[in-house]
Amino acid sequence: MIYIYNDYGGTHTTALAAAYHLKQLPQSERKLTSEEILNVKYFNRLTRKDFGKLIFHGNDEDGNAVYTIGRKRNKLVVPALKELTLLLQSKFHFNEKIVFSNTSPTVPIVMSFGGFFSRGLKIDFIGVPLLVKGAKQCCDNIYKLVENTKQVAKTSHYEDVIVLENEKYK
Repeated sequence: MIYIYNDYGGTHTTALAAAYHLKQLPQSERKLTSEEILNVKYFNRLTRKDFGKLIFHGNDEDGNAVYTIGRKRNKLVVPALKELTLLLQSKFHFNEKIVFSNTSPTVPIVMSFGGFFSRGLKIDFIGVPLLVKGAKQCCDNIYKLVENTKQVAKTSHYEDVIVLENEKYK
């Protein structure tokens, strides 16, 4: 199975989701510390050239690959990847289940501003504290999203490609 967490930039909530999935962060809904957040691989480290690239984060305890992708505003990226996957599965008898999980519903407004200042304007002294504050606000929702993603993937036996848009988390 392959998990692909996706959102606008691919470097904040997706990086946290991958870290939770790979058990690189505490497996609970508790608030993360600033140090834990800033030590997550790829958190606030990707740039414009990384948009649209599948970033490999590692294999989980079951041997499943975990990736992230930043899709910008383009809502067609995931449907196009789904269609490509179905084509490969059909033509080459590629038999791997793919799960796309959208982390955008977990993003609080303060994180959006933080990403804009840090990644967009390169003003880290304003952006990074906002990103950390936002990550602390939403880390419990990201943890729940990851747990739900894994559960749906394990219990869905009839779909080869699963697209989870997820709900707005509060």
